[in-house]
Amino acid sequence: MRDIALSPSPSDSETEVETPRLNRRQAAKVRTRQKVLDAARQLFAERGYEPATIRDIAKGAGMSTGAVFANFQDKAELFEAVLATDLVQLAETMKAAAATEGAVRARLLAALGAGYHGSLEQLPLVQAVMARSWFQPVAAEMRTRQAIQPLVAIVTDTLQAGVREGELRQDADVRLLGELIYAAFLSNFRQAAYDGWAMEQLTERMGKQVDVILAGVISRQ
Repeated sequence: MRDIALSPSPSDSETEVETPRLNRRQAAKVRTRQKVLDAARQLFAERGYEPATIRDIAKGAGMSTGAVFANFQDKAELFEAVLATDLVQLAETMKAAAATEGAVRARLLAALGAGYHGSLEQLPLVQAVMARSWFQPVAAEMRTRQAIQPLVAIVTDTLQAGVREGELRQDADVRLLGELIYAAFLSNFRQAAYDGWAMEQLTERMGKQVDVILAGVISRQ
């Protein structure tokens, strides 16, 4: 009987679903949206929320206000989109910082310090985020809460690693501890935004807060 040659199995790269390519119109829309986001981020970072107008954002992006409204319903939606994008980038920065060698306290402070460093350069934007957090609609608040979960997870994952490595007690409630540490992290932004605290002051305060929060779960073995 004649041997039957079997066709080789497709490689992983061949079986992967390729990302659909955008046509020219779709690509142009993506570029326009990004230009609007970049211009809005710059103005929000320089002026805060209220002083940054759609007209000024459109001018900064080099387009008409109509082009802005073609991509975003209003300034609030545009601000939310800027914040969501920045939170993704912030999570990546903090995750990389937390991956350094050292004790759990050092890794936590490295991640949280990276979060502060990236925000101090745009304090008006930080002020705007804090101010609007009290008045934004419930739906927007829920989306923001969802967007910050990766940041909380970085803290929680670092604490969980501390449990595995024996630095923290096995019965430590890492979820609660992570939420407490993240809440302290957020609260310190007020000192930076309104009292002029620099990195050194923020990290020193954060270090003391972490010590207090973890005091009851440090392993004595």
